[in-house]
Amino acid sequence: MYKRILCMLISFIFLCLVQGSDEVRSKMKGDKKMAIRITSSAFTEGGMIPRQYTCDGEDISPPLAWTGVPEGTESIALICDDPDAPVGTWVHWVLFNIPPSTKDLPASVPPKETLDNGAKHGTNDFRKLSYGGPCPPGGTHRYYFKLYALDAEIPSEAGITKAQLLKEMEGHILAEGQLMGRYKR
Repeated sequence: MYKRILCMLISFIFLCLVQGSDEVRSKMKGDKKMAIRITSSAFTEGGMIPRQYTCDGEDISPPLAWTGVPEGTESIALICDDPDAPVGTWVHWVLFNIPPSTKDLPASVPPKETLDNGAKHGTNDFRKLSYGGPCPPGGTHRYYFKLYALDAEIPSEAGITKAQLLKEMEGHILAEGQLMGRYKR
């Protein structure tokens, strides 16, 4: 009985140490991330994305707005992806170097390499430098619009992929937030 209790106690302590290690490492690096609140006037968190923002409609980007960008932010990045795609996570939108004073994006962001405000489009999995709306083969899919406040501008040119952007963002994320919408054909 004593051995059993001792084993359980050791297991519990080990689990606590493992669980807390990421938090401890994060605090040691000064990586405390604040939350950005991202919303859309087109759909609510977990709600259905209207057809006009999909390949079945106009295939235009939805309007997005955010609050909570911290002081010291030098640029903002946006990634939209679908983790439910049969081939793995499918990237629908990559936009970076959004000016930190920007509080929203209107519907129908133009498909230009560099926007008038200096933001740059990355390449999505449709191999386009623009937003590519939901277009699932079947079933209900989730689409995550993830916003990142960065302490630096990304030095890359337009056309980088999500993976390249994430690599460039390493060590520069001050805050982040996400909005999830769903779509079914």
